[in-house]
Amino acid sequence: MSGDRSGDAVYNRIALLRAEQGVTRRQLAEALGVHYQTVGYLERGEYNPSLHLALRIAEFFGLPVETIFSTAPFPRISDARSQ
Repeated sequence: MSGDRSGDAVYNRIALLRAEQGVTRRQLAEALGVHYQTVGYLERGEYNPSLHLALRIAEFFGLPVETIFSTAPFPRISDARSQ
């Protein structure tokens, strides 16, 4: 069995949403009850959230979970603007 888990990747918009709303990693982590480094791991794709954590993140931002998380990469904002 290969160590390649790229097919298991979960992409997210956490960093973008945090920046838009002026929320620090520590603030988000405290609201979610996780360590602030966990938020960093999630943002960098080094850690996939549990379903429960993904739902809590969606609730925090007031958005549907599929707006924040995807199994396919999100288009870059610059790519979307050029269309």
